[in-house]
Order: sequence, then C-alpha cells, then structure tokens
Amino acid sequence: MRTLWDHRYAQRTQRMGSSAIRELLKLTEQPEIISFAGGLPAPDVFPIEEVSQACERVLAESGAQALQYGTTEGFQPLREMIARRSMRYGLEITEENVLITSGSQQALDLLGRIFINRGDHILVENPTYLGAIQAWNAVGAEFVPVAVDHDGMVTDALEEAMRTGPKFIYVLPNFQNPTGVTLSLERRKRLVEIADRHGVPIVEDDPYGQLRFEGEHLPTVVRLDNEHRCNGDPCYRGNVIYLSTFSKTLSPGLRLAWVVAPPEVIRKLVQAKQGADLHTATFNQMIAFEVAREGFLDRHVRLIREVYRERRNVMLQAMEETFPQAVQWTRPQGGLFLWATLPEGMKSADVLQDAIAEKVAFVPGSPFFSKGGGENTMRLNFSNATPAKIREGMARLGRVLQRRMSG
Repeated sequence: MRTLWDHRYAQRTQRMGSSAIRELLKLTEQPEIISFAGGLPAPDVFPIEEVSQACERVLAESGAQALQYGTTEGFQPLREMIARRSMRYGLEITEENVLITSGSQQALDLLGRIFINRGDHILVENPTYLGAIQAWNAVGAEFVPVAVDHDGMVTDALEEAMRTGPKFIYVLPNFQNPTGVTLSLERRKRLVEIADRHGVPIVEDDPYGQLRFEGEHLPTVVRLDNEHRCNGDPCYRGNVIYLSTFSKTLSPGLRLAWVVAPPEVIRKLVQAKQGADLHTATFNQMIAFEVAREGFLDRHVRLIREVYRERRNVMLQAMEETFPQAVQWTRPQGGLFLWATLPEGMKSADVLQDAIAEKVAFVPGSPFFSKGGGENTMRLNFSNATPAKIREGMARLGRVLQRRMSG
C-alpha cells in the first residue's frame, strides 16, 4: 500500500534492500531456536572482566577525554598501536595511514561514498560478503562477479572480468564470508600481478585473518602487493586498501574497525565520515586500546582459535553423521563459517522453512550472489553455538534434509 512518503524518498533508495541475515536474526532471537544464521562471535569468550577493568581505569584516569568529542581520524594511541602491529605482517605504515571506523560496515559505506559513481563496475567474488553488496548497491555499483572455488577467487577468470574497466577489486582472502574458503598463495600473487598490470586497486577485507586455527598463515594481499612494488622491502605503496576489525577478536558491540590507505585517501574518507557520524565513539576506542595494549589481545586470540577449532570440528563431524551424501560442504581452516551446497534444483530457502519448524536456522546462500543464483547453497556459522547445541542443531537440520530428499 502506498503512503504519503513513497514519492519523497530519494531515487537511490530504490536500490536499497534489507539484509536477509538481519531480518532472519529477528526470528532466531527466540530462545528455543538453535541458530547458525548470524556471523556472531562466541559470547562465552568475550573479555568481560578485562573490559570492565579497562572501563574503570579509563574513567578514573581519562574520564573527561573519554566522554568528550574526538578527532574524526580516531584516538591517536589506538591508531599508532594498529600501525605498530601492522609491522608484524610486513606493512610499514604510520598512524597517518589509519582511520578508525564504526565497524567494518562503515568502512565499506565510506569507500562507496568516495569511490563509486552510479554505474561503476566493482569486481567481487561470487558469492561475496552481503554487507558489501548492500553498501555499494545504494550508491549505484554494478557488480562483476568472479567465480570462487576451494582455493578462493578463480584468478584465471580475472582477465576477462578486467575488460569491464572496474573501479576496484573487492576480496576477502582469509576464511571468506560466506564460504569459509581461503585464497591460495599462488592466487594472491596472481591477483596482485593482474591488478598491477591493469592499474586497478584492490580492497582487501580481512576481518578473520587472525582466526586461523589450522594450517600456516598466508601473507596478506597488501603485503604481497608491497613486495611486488618495493622489491621485497616493507614499504606501503597504497594500491591495496586494507580493512580489519576488533569485532571478531574483542567484541562486535564496541563497533571498532580500521582502514589502512594512503594519506590522501584517508583524508577523503575523513571528509565522508564527518558527514556520517563525526567520529567513532571515543570511549570505545580508549577501552579497546586499554585492553589490547599490554599483549592481552594476542593471548585472547589464541583462546578464540581453540574454541572455534573445536566447534568447527564438531559441526563437520555432525554433518558427516547426519547430512545426506548428496550435500557437499567446505572445510574452513579458520574464521566463523562453512558453506554447504545442496543438489541442483533444491532451494535452501524452502529448506529453511522446514528447518524453522524444527527450531533450527541457517542463512540461505542466494543473497550473497551479486547477480543472482546460489539458490541451492547455505551458510552455516559454527562460532556462536556450544558444541552440544551444534550437535543437536545439525541433527535437526539433517532430519530436515533427509525428509526433503527422500520426499
């Protein structure tokens, strides 16, 4: 039904849509439902005591500053800490290369504001992160999907995609959301080489890179790009804009992430952010700095890896025991998700309706495909539920799938 407001909305709102995940989470808030739908970290590893102590110290020692407006760029000691930690990964930057944002989602939104004109082509993995599709749809992006397999983005398909003249390439190389796959070292190097040859920047979104619990860490795309351009020296030439976050290592409720980019790009992002929220919450930034600065973050990440490894293993074992043989799935080496593929012609959205009746939920895969498709896929989150709930939830979902296929 039309309302008096319908003709007043800006044209860009026609390209906006609700997040399928956020809408589904409203339903799965019911306590009796076992949910594998959200990308939720495990609440039982939140550093509640450390955050509580940090709050007391910050308020006692710097209360007036913590409760005051701050600079748009972010709390300088936190930016300096991020720059220092980046040296571990072969990235030589200063705080001038760092902008603190209110979560990675804001970083994606700001990048869309300063780079994307209506009709610009953006190369993305297929499937890719739903939040990026949502943010850049609003500013008129035209997505060019590049296939993904068990080794990440299929770089052999990049040359053809480059003919569209993309504004940039967007990639999640580590334990990708939604599939959980990791871009291989060979393909990372190939991606850097192709992007350099065509003069196309890369946006590397890396929220899960620290959460590897199996196999060896791979160098970031930004590091490989720097080595490609600097003959192995730890420089930063700025062709790769790098995003990361504290949401998966400290707490998503703090809404803290950061962008690493050339100073001139940071200045444009600052201008866009000033029009959005002036600055990220000063108090939250000071809390994160206080918690992380004495080495606690490194110890805490090791705990998270152990918890997530166990939960991934429990989910994989339960799927082996309860899912029909016709279903296939990924085996992530880190992160929060795995990806299941049902037989062709079977729609995961239909399966979800049956699953909800069995008090279990997941996310259908089709919203992660920027140009449609993926109706027979599904994303499963293993980080949020306890091992006991994972076993029970997988048993319920297995029964649903067995009935669907036998029927």
